[in-house]
This record gives sequence, C-alpha cells and structure tokens, in this order.
Amino acid sequence: MDLILIVGSGAVGKMTVGQELMKITDFRLFHNHMMIEPVIEIFGKFEGAVVNKLRDDIFDAFMKTNYSGMIFTYMWAFDLQSDWDYVKALTDKFEATGGTVYCVELVADRAVRIERNKTENRLRNKASKRDLVTSQDRMIREETKYRLESRDGELPFANYIKIDNTSLEPAEVAAMIKERFHLPGVSSAAMMNRVKLEEVREDEIPQLYEMQIASFMPLYEKYHDEGSPASESIDRVRGRAARPNRKYYFIVMDGARVGAINVGHNDPEEKKVSFISPLFILPKYQNRGIGYIAIQKAFAMYPEVTIWKLDTILQEPANCHLYEKCGFVRVGEEKPVNDKMTLIDYELRK
Repeated sequence: MDLILIVGSGAVGKMTVGQELMKITDFRLFHNHMMIEPVIEIFGKFEGAVVNKLRDDIFDAFMKTNYSGMIFTYMWAFDLQSDWDYVKALTDKFEATGGTVYCVELVADRAVRIERNKTENRLRNKASKRDLVTSQDRMIREETKYRLESRDGELPFANYIKIDNTSLEPAEVAAMIKERFHLPGVSSAAMMNRVKLEEVREDEIPQLYEMQIASFMPLYEKYHDEGSPASESIDRVRGRAARPNRKYYFIVMDGARVGAINVGHNDPEEKKVSFISPLFILPKYQNRGIGYIAIQKAFAMYPEVTIWKLDTILQEPANCHLYEKCGFVRVGEEKPVNDKMTLIDYELRK
C-alpha cells in the first residue's frame, strides 16, 4: 500500500490539500489532528505516546483495505532525531507491503499561514486551534524553536516534491501532486463504498422533483425538447413513483443526496426486463463517476433482471460513453426530436 506523506509548518495547508487530494485520487486522508484532538479532549493535554499508539492501530487496520493508499499529514521537526525515527518507522511500514512512499513538503509565508490559522475549515477540524491568540503564538514558537523546512537534498525520498503554496489554492496543489506522481484516480471500489441508493418515500417527492428540474434544466435550455424531464409536472413524477413495479431511489454519496434513478417496467408482471428512466445527477456532482456507480448498484439490487433498457441524447457523447462503459449497446433506429436533438435506445442483455 502506498503512502503520501504531506509535511510542513503549522497552518501551511497540509490537511486542506489532503482533503482536495482525497477527492481526486483513490487515497484516504488521515491528517495528524484526527488522533491529536480526541486525546487532548480526554486527557486535557497532548499525550504523544497515546497519539502514536492510536495512529499505529489505524495504519495497521487500513493496510487491510483495498484502497491504493493513505494520505498522512505531519509537522516534521527536521532538527529532532525522534521525528526522523518516527517517519522512518512509518515509511518502512508502508514499504514493507510493497508500497511506494511519496513525500510532499509545503512551504508558505508566515503572514499567509497566520491567516490560514483562522479559517473555518481548520477550526472545525482542529478544536485545539480555536483559541486563536494561543494557537498563533504556539505556531510561531514551534517554527522558531524547531526547523520545520528541509534543506536542499536533505530528504531521502525518491518521490519528493516541494511546493510553495503561498499563492495557490488547495485544489491546484492537489492537482499538481496527482500529476507529478501519476496517482490513480478514485477507484470504482472506493466509490461503491461511498455511494448508495435509498428508496424515495412519498413525502420526499417534492425534493426529488426539485432535483430533477435542476439536473435536466441545462439540457432543456440547450435543446428545448418538449418531453424533457425538466418540464414534467410533479403529478407525473408522483404517478411514476406510485406504480408498484417502478421505484425511485435517491443516489446518496457521503451522506448527501446527489441525484436519483428510477428503475422498473410498465408491465407489473414483467420481472426480467427493466427500464432506467430517468437517471440524473445534480450539476455540481456531475463528472465524478457517480452515475456509473448508481447503475452498478441498480444491477446488484435487481439480479433477476436480464434485459436493461434506456434511451439518451445522441448529441451528448458523455452520456453515451457512460452507458457503453456499463455494457449497454445501441439498438433500434435514431429518433429525431427536433433539429438539435435525437434520442437513441440502449440495451444491456445479461
């Protein structure tokens, strides 16, 4: 299993960059305060031995998962041998699995870091930083007492990058890291853990309807097709949801409703053939592979179905690519809707 070690001074952005990197890779984030904060809360002070023991338990358990690796953040005092020993033991642990260690060192101007010390995200995740006067003074003490920036050529890693992120957004830095080390994107296995389907209740139809309008409105504004789900009435959605042989499911990722899928058949007696209509993802969650995972979840929920059917817009290559990636093939003739838009049918036979 691989390890991405992000090091740097206080409030340089290690956790925030790690959060962004987790969004675009198959790596999970374990930032250093995830263990520090509960230990301080319980003991009333920092207990390094307890923190390290808890971290070791997390490392050992995580290595049994199917993820590509872990992102771990650490404030490394380069003039302390104990920190060198800790990093060596940690990297040895991951390399013993056959994994690769990637080291990212972040540096930024002190004035910028002082401002970052006040950000909502930092204070939400790190309770010990919420006394801003004390946390700022502690940060300055740490960087004057210890050497928190490496010297040129000092770090022994074959995969190492040093980034001055004084003027860079966290997402930019994450993209730089992913590109530099050719890190894998989010895997289907990871997404399967993050996405689930939840049946829509009758009282949740209004929210479903609002999501459907928001999801299909960009296509409606592009093609102006009269049959668009963006122009459906809520009564029609209610009618579709009320059919005993059809079901709506919210697509939920990381606890948030990001879209919906309707599966079923117009014939109550039909058990082997099922339609997917509609399937939609809210615009702000599109292009993340969520639709693919939702379809796989639907397949797993209805193992008795041997023929799946759907239609889509010929002029939307991303949609066509999605369904073909799922195993669907084009069938039948093209169905022009207007001079801008043509519907095509897809079918998957198991």
